[in-house]
Amino acid sequence: MSEIRKHYFLDEYCIIASERGKRPSDFASKKTASVVSDCVFCGGNENKTPPGTAVYKDGEVLADKEGSLVTGWDVRCIPNLFSALSPKPAILPDPEASQWSIQEGFGYHEVIVESPIHGRMISDFSDNEMSLLIRVYKERVSHYRSQDGIKYVSLFKNWGERAGASLDHTHSQLIALPILPPSLKREQDAIHAASGCPYCDIVEKESRSVRLLYENSGAVAFCPHFSMNPFEVWILPKQHVNHLANCTDEMLRLIGDAIRFVVKRLSISSLARRMDFVTLSVYVTA
Repeated sequence: MSEIRKHYFLDEYCIIASERGKRPSDFASKKTASVVSDCVFCGGNENKTPPGTAVYKDGEVLADKEGSLVTGWDVRCIPNLFSALSPKPAILPDPEASQWSIQEGFGYHEVIVESPIHGRMISDFSDNEMSLLIRVYKERVSHYRSQDGIKYVSLFKNWGERAGASLDHTHSQLIALPILPPSLKREQDAIHAASGCPYCDIVEKESRSVRLLYENSGAVAFCPHFSMNPFEVWILPKQHVNHLANCTDEMLRLIGDAIRFVVKRLSISSLARRMDFVTLSVYVTA
């Protein structure tokens, strides 16, 4: 059972999920390489994971059925076996719940396996593969955004041990929560109080700045003026849009192109390789 716990007195939250400690790790020993044949995310090992809730194959969206698993897939979405949240959480014990601010760990935690091929990275994806992945991102975010009680969806990809990736087969994760993180609430409030769209203003200014890394007809990638982390990069669409679900196919293609460019440059950077971590995040409020 997981719990969403509030800070003693600040408007901040954390998820306590003891089951996450049981998940496997390719990095238990830095001297031991992972064995491809044992990788649960590889094509052909579908029976080693929970049934796929959305399996993309040849342009269709399918789902695994009991006794009939979809094979030959392109992208596979599965519930996280060691989920931080549960769509049907257990009831919290009253004494503990009343002593501190705790609520049931309600929500969804999904893994998006981006390719059936071990060792394949999104920096190597073709245009079609990248377009499909961004389509999957959009559709899975939209699906969980529509669920009752969900206020926030976080789509993220950890790359490297220090970023938190426990398996090296390329994958992303999605977490849908019943709360809006306070940092994003503050950002929302600031945006609503502004005259005009701050992000449109950022796109206009950063597309002409020395911090610009990449630009295509629909998106810009840049190192933000206010960077909180090494190698921090923002990717924003040029067209005014307030949600991933509202992006057209062409916008998604161009955003995917910018993501691939940035990840490829990070993967060939000797300094970034020594740091050995990348986290790609997309934040979406419901």
